Amino acid sequence: MFMEIQKYEEEVDSARRTVSQELAEIGAILISREDFLRFTSLSSEIADFCEGVAFWLLQIIERNWKVPSDIKKDLVKLSAATLETVLRLRETTITLNYGSAKTLEKARDVEMAEHAVDEMYREVELKIINANLAIPVLVLLRDIIKLLEDAADKAEDAADAARILSFAI
Repeated sequence: MFMEIQKYEEEVDSARRTVSQELAEIGAILISREDFLRFTSLSSEIADFCEGVAFWLLQIIERNWKVPSDIKKDLVKLSAATLETVLRLRETTITLNYGSAKTLEKARDVEMAEHAVDEMYREVELKIINANLAIPVLVLLRDIIKLLEDAADKAEDAADAARILSFAI
């Protein structure tokens, strides 16, 4: 699973480099190339956070460290909420061709999904801190949820970049 995620992250990095190269080649005629680069860079950072989540989860599994079932359920919920935020970003990206009004609407959806992740993140973090876990498990779980929250934050930042792009397209 982790190797598969690493492969996908490499594909994201490759796609980002391709976009950068293409923008450099047509950059003289493209007014908002910096906005495109910012958008692709922010979007590709999400893959980095996901790779980190997968790596730390794999470490917990390989070491057979115990995670309480209620925290596991909360991790699943937080992961699903983060995925929903990223999927909303995908929808925002798709609407870039349909005009700024549609893009702005979809970007608001990303923002709302990200706020839901923030609320869940705070609740899960407090639950982890109060769970009387072994220190390594506590540290890794906090890192995992922080990476999930960071991925949602990047999706929101990328949606903001998409808003800017929508006015230029």
